[in-house]
Amino acid sequence: MEVRPLKLYHAGPEVIRFPDVHRGRKNADFGPGFYLTPDPAFARRWARKDSVINEYELDTEGLVIRRLDRDENWFRYIFGNRRGEDTLAADVIIGPIANDTIFDTLGIVTSGFLAADQAVRLLSIGPEYTQAAVKTEKAARQLRWIGAEAAGEAEDHTAEEEAFMEQFAAILTEE
Repeated sequence: MEVRPLKLYHAGPEVIRFPDVHRGRKNADFGPGFYLTPDPAFARRWARKDSVINEYELDTEGLVIRRLDRDENWFRYIFGNRRGEDTLAADVIIGPIANDTIFDTLGIVTSGFLAADQAVRLLSIGPEYTQAAVKTEKAARQLRWIGAEAAGEAEDHTAEEEAFMEQFAAILTEE
């Protein structure tokens, strides 16, 4: 099997030539790590004004890469990570973003106030965007910075956010 580099993108306020896997939030979807996306359009779409899009190549040879789908196992993994219980041993994890962080639902989904089946349904609504978390120093050493460019104007996400919130509210008010 031929090992190919994986192209990844990171939108942020600065050029990051040497990512720090310990710098990110400890309670993020996939636990501690440096978060990127394999989708350049997604990186650009959600970049803030005055951001830069950093481009990288990840040499995947010798790395343990776990891929997740938007399902109950994905939810349980995210639910645990948000409580500091990173349970999936991997150098890199690739899978869907929990849209409740994009659309800022104030932590309701994994607050513990909802039943697990209701929380899974809430995390599964809206568009599916993919993220990649580089979790180990080994993987970070295999992540080569290619370059960075200005993200351009920030996009207006009002319509998408309103549609998401309508779906979110409908699930929360079901009996």
